[in-house]
Amino acid sequence: MAVNDSANNLVNQPARSQEASSVSAGVWPLIKDYLLLTKPRVISLLLLTTWAAMFIAKPGWPGLGLFLVTGLGLFMSAGSAHVFNNVYDRDIDGRTNRTASRAIVAGRISVLHAMIYGFALGIGSFALLWYWANLLSACMAMAGLLFYVFIYTMWLKRRTWSNIVIGGAAGAFPPLVGWTAVTGHLDWLGWLLFVIIFLWTPVHFWALAILIKDDYKENGIPMLPVVAGERATSSQIIFYAIITTASSLLPLVFREGNVLAAGWLYGMAAILLNGLLMVRCFQLYKQPDRAHASKLFHYSMIYLALLFVALAVDRSLFFRMM
Repeated sequence: MAVNDSANNLVNQPARSQEASSVSAGVWPLIKDYLLLTKPRVISLLLLTTWAAMFIAKPGWPGLGLFLVTGLGLFMSAGSAHVFNNVYDRDIDGRTNRTASRAIVAGRISVLHAMIYGFALGIGSFALLWYWANLLSACMAMAGLLFYVFIYTMWLKRRTWSNIVIGGAAGAFPPLVGWTAVTGHLDWLGWLLFVIIFLWTPVHFWALAILIKDDYKENGIPMLPVVAGERATSSQIIFYAIITTASSLLPLVFREGNVLAAGWLYGMAAILLNGLLMVRCFQLYKQPDRAHASKLFHYSMIYLALLFVALAVDRSLFFRMM
């Protein structure tokens, strides 16, 4: 009997191995689909502004636990917002070649399962941040989630060209999450980080809107390039770039106590970054085509990331020397 059992095991082992491989091959694509519903590439920039804000608010290492939990909480909150966006916009996604293969549209994930997933991420984020950071940080993350879903996605996006001007506030909440996680309160510099991202968003998003103008036009989404054309959009981009630049220079003017909120390192970085931003914007205005829109779109992400990192490094070095 023992010999026969061993023989049977040897015969069945390849079949079992093939079955396990088949299950694995089916599970990993599904995990990938759920992950992509959260739009992780978009969240990466939000995550950077969250972590940078922690160092800007309170120079010095916040502790590995708080650092990771705050990042995870923000990822879950923003991911939840994106999941609900995927659910609500599934009709648009289904009519657009660029998005027609998304999991909900293609039927790989049901609307019910996506909704459960979205609620789990949102509630989990709130609980995580409340327990490990504080209630204010959890509320900031939830505010960003609700603003993105109800104000931008469900109310503004399909109704007005100013959708991203107002709705862009949703993407400005992450630094408030990081700021409050380490301080438990908000002050003027924390709100200034919010304002910088709020004003930067039209520059960033309208450049993208020029790139995918045809998708918006086909689906009746009144993005500015569709409503007013590329030239008018590039003019608006210059306006918002100017006030973004002005807001980003305020830490060099206003004081915290007896010292300026930022020093020479941030000043040099801000001048260089804003200078190149304006160059990209005027290049787009001069020639409002896809090539120049693409250059501005990609640079705008680098701009925001480096601006926040420069302020975080500047304040960390300055306060260490103090």
